[in-house]
Amino acid sequence: MFVFRSSYTHTNTPQVVGLTGGIATGKSTVSAQLKSFGLPVIDADLIAREVVEPGTPALARIVKHFGEDILLPTGYLNRPQLGSIVFNDEAKRKVLNGIVHPAVRKAMFWAVIINWLKGHKLCILDVPLLVEGGLWKWVGKVVVVYWCVNSREIQLRRLMNRDKSSVEDASSRLNSQLPIADKLQYADIVVDNSGSPQDLQAQVDGLVRRLYKEAGWSWRLSWLLPPWGVVSAVWTLVWRSVRRARQAARKRR
Repeated sequence: MFVFRSSYTHTNTPQVVGLTGGIATGKSTVSAQLKSFGLPVIDADLIAREVVEPGTPALARIVKHFGEDILLPTGYLNRPQLGSIVFNDEAKRKVLNGIVHPAVRKAMFWAVIINWLKGHKLCILDVPLLVEGGLWKWVGKVVVVYWCVNSREIQLRRLMNRDKSSVEDASSRLNSQLPIADKLQYADIVVDNSGSPQDLQAQVDGLVRRLYKEAGWSWRLSWLLPPWGVVSAVWTLVWRSVRRARQAARKRR
């Protein structure tokens, strides 16, 4: 069953929900199930591909720094080629992240605004590196998909099969993510994918009902009175900072 980690729903306005997990935990399955309910899902991986398509400013900056060898004959980014360059070089990886991440965040921000203008109560941000990139601070709730048998060997094999990547590239990508146990510390809600597909579906059903219920009145206020949405967002950021400080203090004891 899913577990609510936060004992106090600070703003009661989780209209922007961050969804994350580890490789091979089933996050993509949960994301697809949420989408089946008609919820708008903003996929960070998809956006990351869109912001580096031919003709985009981000791709131009990448080519300027890494050279035209990282392009395919079609003009699209040669991801395996670029990956082999940055995955084992932290300095180059930081340069690439400094180009791509701001572009992705800007696109996600506008996607959230568009969904708000359309009148959606809830908006899901599907972000694999939600915690690592600090984006967990900017959402109303953090949902972490967990699988208790999520061993490194299984993760590595699934990642290699999915991306057709080498052991070295898959290991580098795996190392770029926090262990799933560490991500649980940031979770407001944990979806346990250790059981059957039916059990997972039941958890997602309950998750959607709870999120809609909590969006409720405050979503209407943020729509009718935009300043309320700003105040609510600021309060969410303040509360998250306080909560993380408390968690860090408890860990030091």
